Amino acid sequence: MTSPADAHSGGGAAAQQNKLKLLAVTACPTGIAHTYMAAEKLQQAADALGIEMKVETQGSIGAENVLTDNDVRGADGVIIAADKDVDRSRFEGKRVLSVGVSEGISHPEQLIEQVRSAPVHGGGDGGATPSAASSGSGKERSAAYKALMNGVSFMIPFVVVGGLLIAVALAIGGHTTPDGIEIPEDSFWYDINALGGLGFKLMLPIFSGYIAFALGDRPALVPGMIGGFLAYDGVGIYGADANAGFLGAIATGFLAGYVVLWIRKISVPKFVQPIMPIIVVPILSTLIVGLFFIYVIGTPISWVFTHLTSWLNGMTGSSAIVLGAVIGLMIAFDMGGPVNKTAFLVGTGLIGTNNAVMGMAAAAIPVMPLGQGLATLLRRKLYTQQERDTGIAALFMGFFGISEGAIPFAAARPAQVIPANMLGGAVAGAIAGLAGVEDSVPHGGPIVAVFTAIDGVAMFFVAIVAGVLVTALATNALLELKASRQSAKQEKQAGPASVPHPATAPEPGAATVEASAAAQGSASATQVTASAPAPTAETAEPEVLSGYLTEQTVKRQLGAHDKEAAIREMASLLAATGKVADVEELVQTALRREEQGTTGLGEEIAIPHAKTDAVTAPVVGFARSAEGIEWGSLDGTEAKLVFMISVPEAAAGDEHLRILALLSRKLMDPDFRARLQTAEDEAAILRVLAEVQ
Repeated sequence: MTSPADAHSGGGAAAQQNKLKLLAVTACPTGIAHTYMAAEKLQQAADALGIEMKVETQGSIGAENVLTDNDVRGADGVIIAADKDVDRSRFEGKRVLSVGVSEGISHPEQLIEQVRSAPVHGGGDGGATPSAASSGSGKERSAAYKALMNGVSFMIPFVVVGGLLIAVALAIGGHTTPDGIEIPEDSFWYDINALGGLGFKLMLPIFSGYIAFALGDRPALVPGMIGGFLAYDGVGIYGADANAGFLGAIATGFLAGYVVLWIRKISVPKFVQPIMPIIVVPILSTLIVGLFFIYVIGTPISWVFTHLTSWLNGMTGSSAIVLGAVIGLMIAFDMGGPVNKTAFLVGTGLIGTNNAVMGMAAAAIPVMPLGQGLATLLRRKLYTQQERDTGIAALFMGFFGISEGAIPFAAARPAQVIPANMLGGAVAGAIAGLAGVEDSVPHGGPIVAVFTAIDGVAMFFVAIVAGVLVTALATNALLELKASRQSAKQEKQAGPASVPHPATAPEPGAATVEASAAAQGSASATQVTASAPAPTAETAEPEVLSGYLTEQTVKRQLGAHDKEAAIREMASLLAATGKVADVEELVQTALRREEQGTTGLGEEIAIPHAKTDAVTAPVVGFARSAEGIEWGSLDGTEAKLVFMISVPEAAAGDEHLRILALLSRKLMDPDFRARLQTAEDEAAILRVLAEVQ
């Protein structure tokens, strides 16, 4: 079969290259700087090779330079350099190479070469692959993580809405019965509770479906969601002994995504290709995922449930502390899965004969959401804004004994959150067991005490508080440990600061300029300054970035040697304009932005930015660092050119993003960077920066 790339066969290699027409899409989930840097790098590389290229950018201000149907029709290949999902359906029948946005910045020439032999999207000749499929194991892990986070982000609204509706309904319309806290069917709050329950019912299918979608595009959505429903209600759907819970939903999401990728690699006749994505792939993948879950995954889940129930029933006469710790561990492990359900049903079954077992479970049930919510309050910089908002909702849900409030945290960081949850649950269960706390209804959380179903209320709350504190502190400690290990790994990969990254070696003369900048005050530096011309009408201060960056906000040499100190120094520089009302809040906002993803863009550039009412008007600063500052940049280089953008919340909008986009594009010009490095004083720096427009 003749491919689009192969069609250009006449006139030798040079002629073939000149005839090549490529498209690209760049996108970054946390900001737009990387989006535009990758676009500029790809465009520069294509121009240098004599290749026609059009690049669509999908930034926070929306899609720009959008690819039309005519563009796609005439293209020989498409490069997707993105760290978020990009719709590939419009590229069916074209060679598509999908990589991370950093690859577009670091290796644009290689991508242009690789796309010529990339698989054809949409079925035949290799099928379509996401970034994981065209990269090594490191990239595959990255794609898997992005898929998991994609599922979490779509699941969170269902958790929050469902949980809060149920909590409000229980608080206002609920009352205790032997079967738990119930709401009368003829009550208005019964309908509110039903709506919340529907949100929870959709939670795991959405989670599983969008994990699969991130891996295999739209054909994977159906098997992913159906697999999620099986994980949520296997008992009702196919008579399982227990539901698989959110861990089962993770398994079905990844299984569906990778099964779809495998099916789409199968070569099929041309007449079958049009129905592959809408009929063949969804049906076949749904059968594989559904039957595999029922007959393969379901069997061990049933075995675990049966044997755990038998084992736990046998422990009911043993030490109350040990039994309480075990009950707490199981309650906290999978939040609705077979292990959690085993502990809960054993406690429920013993109500009336041994209420203490249900008391242990009731103390452990709220620990996970309350602990995760508290963790986001104690160490806010460890969490994104979405996670902090979810943490507030989790606190509310925890009070009402809705343990699902912790699922988004466990799904996003299972290696850190699940052990911390289990530790806190064990502490709560053990204290409740030691104190002989009893619960007469099958429900948990502080709400049960409010409805007077608890004997030993004081120790019940002591157990909950202890477990919550342990969970919160353990979660943050594990997250900080992970962050420190990642930081050490990045520093090791970056190597000595004196060794430049191959793609970002300084321009000729840059080292000399940095050396003289480091020796400010020397005789030679004084001589240069003395010889500078006096200001004239021709050398008046130019307007830079709409006047937001002035000579007052330019600094030739930073004194800071680390990221936080540099941000503080830059904030103080901006404060000299009188436009900063709260320097510390500006610093903290910029540091929180760094937690979401580094603003070190590579090429020895960093652009920290903050949207905050700590500033009264938009203001931009610039400073150089001769030695360089470790900023966690994608290419391992240390930041020597540092911009700081600060805008008030009310004026953030497109202005903040416009400045980022302008800077990101212009800074990809090596000649511009070299002149910025060699500019001898603030006025000269401003004249160079005036080119940014």
